[in-house]
Amino acid sequence: MPSPLGDKIRILRKQKKLSLEQLAELTESSKSYIWELENKDDPKPSAEKMARIAATLEVTTEFLLSDSVATPGEEVIDEAFFRKYKTMPEGTKKQIRKILDSWDEE
Repeated sequence: MPSPLGDKIRILRKQKKLSLEQLAELTESSKSYIWELENKDDPKPSAEKMARIAATLEVTTEFLLSDSVATPGEEVIDEAFFRKYKTMPEGTKKQIRKILDSWDEE
């Protein structure tokens, strides 16, 4: 019986139209590891793997590990974006800020 974590990973992976292989590649995991997370009763992923999976699925690790939330709310999506933004190269951050500034001018 899959765990809430496994259900969330599977649902988000399918929403992003990723195969098990694609998610495994993007998270530097094996296909069998992702399958186990999705299908085993009580998976025990490492913090590093959880962080990679959450980043790839554009949610937070807290969301994936919580039992209470079925789908990520806007707050979770925003937090995941800000975490991703912090790791972007400065040039990319500059472009994003320019885009946001251009919207403010309208």
